[in-house]
Amino acid sequence: MKRLLLLRHAKSSWDDPDLTDIERPLAPRGVEAALLIGHTIAQRNWLPDRALVSEAERTRETWRLVAGEWPSRPEPDFSFGIYEAPADAVLGEIQREAADSQTLLVLGHNPGLGDLAIRLASKASPGKLVKSLKKKFPTGALAVFEFDGEWSNLDAGTATLTHFLRPKDLG
Repeated sequence: MKRLLLLRHAKSSWDDPDLTDIERPLAPRGVEAALLIGHTIAQRNWLPDRALVSEAERTRETWRLVAGEWPSRPEPDFSFGIYEAPADAVLGEIQREAADSQTLLVLGHNPGLGDLAIRLASKASPGKLVKSLKKKFPTGALAVFEFDGEWSNLDAGTATLTHFLRPKDLG
């Protein structure tokens, strides 16, 4: 059984109007949330063996903080293909890049990441989790899926949503 972790970057800062979108760092609240999510991933033994991370500064910083809470971490694959990508593009990255991994973490942005999470959830996924996911995929949130098969076959309704964690639920 494979595991997919879809993690939206933690809360970013809008304090410097001269920065482009891709350059924006995390806000203090985002730093706290990233550390909390990283600790939770380690505590629940959901450690990935592969990580696809958007090129944006806020996702890179989220990665450093989250992975810093783990006893071991894979070398991340930074990708412009995930930066503000729609669900189809993120799914394509997973199908192409995840072949040899058992647990994959994808760290990206909304609306693509949230749309993909909703699309992947099979009928076996708990309704309460799916409803919460559909309501909002906030910054720092983590959707955890189980998937039986090859990553190249991951598609709509083929993965079971097992957990949907928001930083405010963990604090």
